[in-house]
Amino acid sequence: MSCETTRAGFVAVVGRPNAGKSSLLNFFVGEKLAMVSHKANATRKRLNIIAMHECCQMIFIDTPGIHESERLLNRFMLDEALKAMGDADLILFLSPVTDSLEAYEKFLELNRKKIPHIVLLTKTDEVSNAKLLEKIAQFQKYQDCFLELIPVSIKKGTELSTVFATICKHLPEHPYYYDPELLTTDKMKDIYKELIREAIFEKTSKEIPYFSDVVIERVEELPDLERIYAQIVVEKKSQKGIVIGHKGETLRRIGHHARKSIETLIGKKTFLKLFVVVKPGWTKDKKSLEELGYNF
Repeated sequence: MSCETTRAGFVAVVGRPNAGKSSLLNFFVGEKLAMVSHKANATRKRLNIIAMHECCQMIFIDTPGIHESERLLNRFMLDEALKAMGDADLILFLSPVTDSLEAYEKFLELNRKKIPHIVLLTKTDEVSNAKLLEKIAQFQKYQDCFLELIPVSIKKGTELSTVFATICKHLPEHPYYYDPELLTTDKMKDIYKELIREAIFEKTSKEIPYFSDVVIERVEELPDLERIYAQIVVEKKSQKGIVIGHKGETLRRIGHHARKSIETLIGKKTFLKLFVVVKPGWTKDKKSLEELGYNF
């Protein structure tokens, strides 16, 4: 498409933990780039995902859920979300239709720079039209705060062009920041890390995912094969035993899930070797967090 005028901007996608931010962004680009889990607080760092609509480039910033915690890792996650909000041209606030307005009211307090925002009412397939209209009515007392309010549903296949057109009209006229063919500005190693973390969330018990992380040691790119060597980091020896499982069964399930996701993304066979290491207290120690890439 030939464009005399282009629009481009950074769009922070925020909301409470487990509001569906990562699922929505994967839906936007039609690829599995952002980590998705039914467990809360899966996303830890910002991830840039790029989508094009006509003569507009949207750089969506996937953020950790807005929440408060004393744990140092969780404080880093909240800081990541706040930085993304402050740096953005526009904010998408995701509010599941079954939620109260408490999380939105907290967001309004945290949006200190008053960055313009759009409210996306998500998971609308889970309620009747009457309930949806009731929720829309509840938001009307804040109609002077937001630019637009858009009901969306991934399961119902909300028309993307409508959502994108609404977002784009609120972005500034600006040359594209990135090659329009790119889907993300993140390195593939970071995507691999998130897909392995997703497998840990899906294949281990409630406690383990929040006390584990992944370090990609090296990647060997061959013409027909991707070789990935990675460490799974946990806090305690008992957690290491749980991740490995009886005769290595759990670790194999994690590896199989992650490998399939990676192969789907890159379109070629993948060899994935996982090791499990113990790093005591890493979620509470600033030096350990920085060694794992969490830079405060």
